[in-house]
Amino acid sequence: MQRLIYRISQHLVFTPPDSRTCPPRRTDLDWLRIMLFGLLISHHIGMFYVDAWGWHAKSQYSVVWLDKLLLLVEPWRMPAIWLISGVAIRFVLAKVSPVRFVMLRTYHLLLPLLFGVLVIVPPQLYIEMTAKGEIALNYWQFLQAFFSDAVTGKEGTFSNYPHGIWPHIDVNHLWYLRSLWYYSLALVCMLPILNSSWLESMRRRLVLGNGAIAVGILAMPVIAIEFLWAEAPSRYPIGLLFLLYGYMLGWQPQAWQKIADHVKHFCVAYGLCWLALVIFYQYVWLDARAESIIPTWVQLVGNLLYGSCRLLGVLMMLGFAQTVFTSKRCQNSRWLTYGVDAVYPFYILHQTIILVAGFYLTQLNLGIAVESSLLVLVTITGCFVGYELVKRVDILRPCFGLKMQGQYSMVSQKVGYTCSACLLLPLIWRLI
Repeated sequence: MQRLIYRISQHLVFTPPDSRTCPPRRTDLDWLRIMLFGLLISHHIGMFYVDAWGWHAKSQYSVVWLDKLLLLVEPWRMPAIWLISGVAIRFVLAKVSPVRFVMLRTYHLLLPLLFGVLVIVPPQLYIEMTAKGEIALNYWQFLQAFFSDAVTGKEGTFSNYPHGIWPHIDVNHLWYLRSLWYYSLALVCMLPILNSSWLESMRRRLVLGNGAIAVGILAMPVIAIEFLWAEAPSRYPIGLLFLLYGYMLGWQPQAWQKIADHVKHFCVAYGLCWLALVIFYQYVWLDARAESIIPTWVQLVGNLLYGSCRLLGVLMMLGFAQTVFTSKRCQNSRWLTYGVDAVYPFYILHQTIILVAGFYLTQLNLGIAVESSLLVLVTITGCFVGYELVKRVDILRPCFGLKMQGQYSMVSQKVGYTCSACLLLPLIWRLI
């Protein structure tokens, strides 16, 4: 049956045409993915001290220049993660049928999402509401209200937080898992187009043509999204776009070689673009945002600079990864294996640790140097300790995106998958 499904999927162009020539695993992208999630954690620690940008809770201290520093990585950090996700999907679809891919994706993404929104995220809402003075409950009392109000549908304590998967139960920083599941389903539906011969021909022409023209063509959809989604979060369409870029360009060796050859040019171009963005942000955008209506020309220039920084930053980091992380030492490093497995647990745990630790640390009046140093130490230590615990408890591993290690009978495996499916059905119903 599996062979039949695979042959049918090949006939319908659901399987990549180059699936029989699967290249070796891209360890440079593994290293870059680890680095990008590390930057994500650093970014969220920084958000605790940036006064100009909203977040769930804030320190009593602020750093006036930190928002400009965070802008160095903010435009391209998530797009680069999405592009790597697209490359990974192409590798997976070369080995399994689309049906099995959807099943695996649902299991590996939605179990961590369900566990996260019910266990990991609630402390973030508790800290946010406590910091705003909206509640005066201990955490146990908060949990009772949190789940009872969700079941009964009452607004009550959480009237200011009505949106989410369920009433006031939202994804917070786990939006990446939810979106990756959505985008995986969308990509499967688009496979006949993505794997078509005419699109393959266009990709080859783009890769083999003039590099500057290719970058311009790739930049146009990015900048267009920034314009079209000026009044709404553009991170969702940008995520899907870069996921598709990763899928379409992931197996083009000429494209990777061109990116590596021109990494210095990308670094210079990004540096100039970032400098222009920071100057514009500091002397134009902040003043315009203080007004009731932002002038159209300010939005246009801001979107153009920010969209350009997105693509140039991604290309710069892809070239950087090929330059730095392709040595045999990097490919065979035990830290690579550790980091690949630790990425999801670190990602799932980090924001809750930052908010809880930061909220209580800032009340001690330690000064910004001591407080921020302790927050970094507690966050890193908490993530490592959490991961070391999770990887040793087999039943917790799927809740953090890890495969179970134990040897189980076929009956036990079927029971486990059946129970997981029953748990996920209400979530899938809400997401759809």
